[in-house]
Amino acid sequence: VQLQASGGGLVQAGGSLRLSCAASGQRISRYGMGWFRQAPGKEREFVAGISFSGGSTRYADSVKGRFTISRDNAKNTVYLQMNSLKPEDTAVYYCAAERYGSGQAAPSSYDYWGQGTQVTVSS
Repeated sequence: VQLQASGGGLVQAGGSLRLSCAASGQRISRYGMGWFRQAPGKEREFVAGISFSGGSTRYADSVKGRFTISRDNAKNTVYLQMNSLKPEDTAVYYCAAERYGSGQAAPSSYDYWGQGTQVTVSS
């Protein structure tokens, strides 16, 4: 599975961005999908995960109520809608796929990773 993340950019605090993760090479309809982020000097951290069917989602406490993960299996794409952005959301955002199917929080559970897209939130 090849994953291509896009949609990052520069936005003011309080603004919104929508990230997309387009998959190719295989259908991702049986994969759990996740979004992670990594800020400079920090470890990669879980942001949001979604089960293969889209019926179950999970979020990091820091983004609950502001971010929404969704998927369109027909388009082989996963999305991350980010609202009320804060400067501390600034990071490179990565999408990932895992064969267990639940959209787990642990990075080690994921089998495939995209290249990342930069999100910068100015104060």
